[in-house]
Amino acid sequence: MNKPVIVLGAGGHASVLVDMLRSQGVVPLALVAPAAGAPRAALADIPLWHDEEILTLHPDEVALVNGIGSLPGNPLRATLFARYRALGYRFASVVSAQAMVSDYAVLEEGVQVMAGAIIQAGTHIGPNSIVNTGAIVDHDCWVGGNNHIAPGAVLSGGVSTEDAVHIGTGAMLIQNIKIGSHTVVGAGATVIKDLANNKTLYVAKPFLR
Repeated sequence: MNKPVIVLGAGGHASVLVDMLRSQGVVPLALVAPAAGAPRAALADIPLWHDEEILTLHPDEVALVNGIGSLPGNPLRATLFARYRALGYRFASVVSAQAMVSDYAVLEEGVQVMAGAIIQAGTHIGPNSIVNTGAIVDHDCWVGGNNHIAPGAVLSGGVSTEDAVHIGTGAMLIQNIKIGSHTVVGAGATVIKDLANNKTLYVAKPFLR
């Protein structure tokens, strides 16, 4: 990264991102949060700023990293991304050195790929989406914006998701499944049929039909 980095958030997700950045030789200029959370070693020695302090810097001077975690029903991550983009700021993508991302995959602005994740050829990951620890997104998938592919989830080839989809920890989607926007797939679920917009499936079952 050629610009100083500012991380939004100071919680668990932010600490994982900062750890990844430090391993790549990048120490963030600041964290932005209303107040300091529990002490976290990865965040030690990084100044804590308030929101208005970002605005003292021109958008061309810095890159932002969205360290707000993604949980179903909580729009904060997406709201902050949209707000700062509208002000002209840009978000850096962060990819773990322990992830495997095909040269023939496309990662849009602000995508985060955590350790152990695999993204195969022909796949497109939309802006501000997270492919979390150990998740697998196989060939020719289309993942929309503001998605969270949680740890250990598996998307088989040709799966497509619209915006604001949450695929829970350990969930499995067979090939060519389509998931509508604002849908939540529960942890451990196996999905063998398309899911419409705003579908909520919190309870893991052997099969979701």
